[in-house]
Amino acid sequence: MWLAALLSVLPALAVTPAQLREARDRQDRPALERMIVDLSAAADKIAQNAQAQYQLALANSYLAEICLELRLRKEARAAAEAGIRAAEKAAALEPDIAEYHRILGALCGQAIPANVLAGLKYGKCALESVNKAIQLDPKSSDAYLSRGVGNYYLPPSFGGGVDIAVKDMRKAIELNPRSADSYLWLAIALRRNNLFADARKALEKALQLNPDRLWTKQLLERTPQ
Repeated sequence: MWLAALLSVLPALAVTPAQLREARDRQDRPALERMIVDLSAAADKIAQNAQAQYQLALANSYLAEICLELRLRKEARAAAEAGIRAAEKAAALEPDIAEYHRILGALCGQAIPANVLAGLKYGKCALESVNKAIQLDPKSSDAYLSRGVGNYYLPPSFGGGVDIAVKDMRKAIELNPRSADSYLWLAIALRRNNLFADARKALEKALQLNPDRLWTKQLLERTPQ
């Protein structure tokens, strides 16, 4: 029975993180939503497969990211909350995998912008999950970036804030100087502090590392000289 279920969802599991990331870079919501439908069906059929749950969580995180870029905050929260459920399952099934805790923390952070009060519900999850990922893998650039993004969205009254976020983003770059996403988010934080010249430099670096990221191009066009 389990083998039949696995064989029936192999096409969905063949969706790679690179394919998900490419759709994210293009801000292609329809493509991501189609992949999420397939990945969700796969995660339901093989509910005890941590990788299937992770793939679904990652896809929803990218969808939430696009929605936040387009200022669709309610839609971003819905995608994030759908991803949280899958990430929680993945982390419960294989609790020693740092990436599963990282994606859970990232999703909890993405659920916050739609409503500041959501910080009460998801702020603790965002920080604790990413800190767990860093504990399991202290050299994970993605984990530091996710913590930085979470702190960016989390109000200072809940322990977050832009200055704290910048420190994590710089640490992410230190660990992986080729992380386009880290430079992008560093630029976003610098923009918030009106450091436009530094923000433009970070955006230019992000675009050099990932020329396909549409949001980077949009932000560079909107950032003052």
